Amino acid sequence: MGKKILITGASGFIGGFLVDEALKRGYDVWAGVRAHSSRTHLSDPRIHFIDLSYQDPEKLTEQLREFRNANGSFDYVIHNAGLTKTNDPKQFFVVNAENTHRLIEALADSGCLVKKFALMSSLSGFGKGDEKTFRPIMLTDEQRPDTAYGRSKVEAERYLKEQNHFPYIILRPTGVYGPGEKDYFMEVKMIAAGFDFAVGSTPQRITFIYVRDLAAAVFLLLENETVMNRAFFVADGDVWTDSQYARLIQKILGKKHVLHARIPLPLVKTACAVSETIGKWLHKSMTLNNDKYHILSQRNWICDLTELHSLGFKAQYPLERGLRESINWYKQHGWMK
Repeated sequence: MGKKILITGASGFIGGFLVDEALKRGYDVWAGVRAHSSRTHLSDPRIHFIDLSYQDPEKLTEQLREFRNANGSFDYVIHNAGLTKTNDPKQFFVVNAENTHRLIEALADSGCLVKKFALMSSLSGFGKGDEKTFRPIMLTDEQRPDTAYGRSKVEAERYLKEQNHFPYIILRPTGVYGPGEKDYFMEVKMIAAGFDFAVGSTPQRITFIYVRDLAAAVFLLLENETVMNRAFFVADGDVWTDSQYARLIQKILGKKHVLHARIPLPLVKTACAVSETIGKWLHKSMTLNNDKYHILSQRNWICDLTELHSLGFKAQYPLERGLRESINWYKQHGWMK
């Protein structure tokens, strides 16, 4: 039997690819999923499932103690579970920060002293980059997130940095896309319908990481025994403007005529505020909200990859290849014609 790994948030978009990568590498995989979560993409019979009780720290500790007594300690943990949308910003801190803290302490209290703990964080934890010179955001820059989501990720990072139970790594990916991802798919679908609405008069500089490349980066850092107690940005190394990105999608779709337009930021801000208010009335998470406005208004999403490249990481999926694979998946699975 291979090394044991716990992957939380396994039923989500990124989580499923982390599970696939772990299985390819021969790990004994334990997928952390909720009882009500879909397991559509977790059908491999080699996968073990565990529903972790984050809301009850004592129960969570007992769960992990029982696991350790029956199976031995996990060798690695990838804490990928998290919340990206909510109509109650306080929930970001409960799910992204407090649950991280509870998992760390429960692992330690149960005697599961893992070899390395990987936290899936986000580039959003840094807030706006330099929007005049477009200098890449550096790992040494001060973290000044301007979204509740970003602040919750920084809080989760703080818990991990302050503990001394086991070595850790923190991954801060930029925009993650790939088969099954829903947010970037909305733009693909819009362009397929003949429309492209960019935000703001100054083009965004945007960066991406294909989900399979992100999974490869996670395991590269986990398995390198010299890498511990460090954080990394993860991106494929290329920079695009929002207009270039839209026209690449148009090219892949073979769409001859697309209306390309730019929407003023004040109008977008108003739309996001109205949408968030409606979401609160309906008790529903809305795609457009105040957090989303800060993300859309940020012009510079370029990050420095020196640390990651120094360890030999090279993305296998430049944007065009990754988008082609993603769009083919959307078509094959009936998401679009």
